[in-house]
Amino acid sequence: MPQKLNSTHQFSFWQDFKEMNFKMKDGVLLNGVLFKAVNSKGLIFYLHGNAGSLENWGEVAKTYTSLHYDVFMLDYRGYGKSDGSIFSEEQLFQDNQAVYDELKKKYSENKIIVLGYSIGTGMATKIASTNHPKLLILQAPYFSLTDLMKHSYPIIPPFILQYKLATNLYIKDCKMPIVVFHGDEDEIIYYGSSLKLKALFKPQDTLITLNKQHHNGITDNENYRLSIQKILMER
Repeated sequence: MPQKLNSTHQFSFWQDFKEMNFKMKDGVLLNGVLFKAVNSKGLIFYLHGNAGSLENWGEVAKTYTSLHYDVFMLDYRGYGKSDGSIFSEEQLFQDNQAVYDELKKKYSENKIIVLGYSIGTGMATKIASTNHPKLLILQAPYFSLTDLMKHSYPIIPPFILQYKLATNLYIKDCKMPIVVFHGDEDEIIYYGSSLKLKALFKPQDTLITLNKQHHNGITDNENYRLSIQKILMER
């Protein structure tokens, strides 16, 4: 459910930011925003959910810039001011990797944290599995889209699903610590998804349950804010 923005649209976030454009191999131009923190300790590479655009997702950046991390957010193809349209899972991964490679020219990987929310969690886990960020943070992740479909729509055969986004497979190749946040009243991605992922955790990985939290609004949850402050202050 992308929100499309005109190419001349002017963002007006109430913090220091810089628009960045990235040309993909097929000529498609992707748009992102880099939010700058005072006395930056590194970068959070943020992969957002399936709806909206940076126009609304950008508002969550202040949670992390206030903790001295720059935040980069990318609009996927067809979202916001990004051109084109999503046509395959592999293309999504290639786009994310191309942009990540560009950001690695500015930030050492030992100062990069990958963060994914909702649909972005599978993509975040994939890119963390094939790179070396210092931390992976997942907000309301699915075990896989196939698993989520079986749970939510059991009468529909899963083979028709175009995008698998198999977080359960990617997570096995993630060498960095992983922190998962999930609301136990999530009505979109069932909480049991994170319990299944927990069974695949390394000893240094953590699941933090947000009591009475629904799918939306995790970043505004008081317990989330306290936890993320502690996590980022330690890194």
